[in-house]
Amino acid sequence: MQKVQLQPAYVLHARPFRESSQLLELLTRDAGRVGLVARGSRGAKSRLRGVLQPFRPLLVSWSRRGELGTLTDANQVAAPPPLQGEALFCGLYINELTLRLLTRDDPHPEVFEQYRQTLEGLVDGAGLQTVLRLFEKQLLDATGFGLILDHEHGSKQALDPGAWYDYQPDRGPVRVSASGAGRPGVVQGSALLALDAGEVSPEQWRSLRLMMRRVLRQRLGERPLMSEALYRSARPGKHSTAKPTTLPGDEGD
Repeated sequence: MQKVQLQPAYVLHARPFRESSQLLELLTRDAGRVGLVARGSRGAKSRLRGVLQPFRPLLVSWSRRGELGTLTDANQVAAPPPLQGEALFCGLYINELTLRLLTRDDPHPEVFEQYRQTLEGLVDGAGLQTVLRLFEKQLLDATGFGLILDHEHGSKQALDPGAWYDYQPDRGPVRVSASGAGRPGVVQGSALLALDAGEVSPEQWRSLRLMMRRVLRQRLGERPLMSEALYRSARPGKHSTAKPTTLPGDEGD
C-alpha cells in the first residue's frame, strides 16, 4: 500500500460520492494530479467541509492500493487568494484546464509552482490575460505540447518581430504576409517572442488569446470547457457598461 504524508496540494475538482463523501481531483507538488475519495467529508460534523475547497493551499495525506486513493488527512496551511468576479472565473478555467491536460500520477513540480504563482497573479486583476497565457504555456510545455516561440517552422530562422505568423498547432509559426493579420491564429513575431520571455503586453492579448484558443482546441478535442460556458452565462448584458476579461475560448473581444 502506498502512503503519502503532508503533500502540498490544491483541489482542482470535487463531486459528491455516496451519502456523505466526495471524489476529489487534486494537483499535488510531487505526485502530480491524483484522484482520492474523501470519506465522510460532506458530513455535517466533518471538519473537512470547509477545507476541501478550490484554491486553498493544503497539506494532504492519503493511502492507496489501486488507481483511486483514500484521503486520510487535510489541513489548510494559508489563506486562499481572494478571487472574485473575473479572477474567480479565471481560477475555475485554470483548474479545468489542468484537469483536462494533466494525466494522473505524472509529477510536474513546475506546473504546481506555476499554478501557485498564477493564483497570486489573478488577485491583482490588472493583467489577467497575461497571467492566463503564461499558465497555458507552462502547462503545454509540461504535457509535451510545448509551443515554438523563437524560430520559424521547418528552419532555424529566428522569428522576425515585425513579421506575421500563422501559428499551426502541429507545426508552429509559419510566416505569412501582412494581409493575414487579424485572422485567428495569426500573430506577430513580437508577440510570440514576448510570450516566450514572459512579458506579454496588453496590445498583444487578443492575438495571443486567439492563437492559444486554436492550439488548446486541438489538444482538448471537441468537448467544450465548462468554465467557459459558465463564464459566458454570467457575462454582463449587452447594455451593461462593465467590460469583462475575455477567457481564451470566449468569442468576444
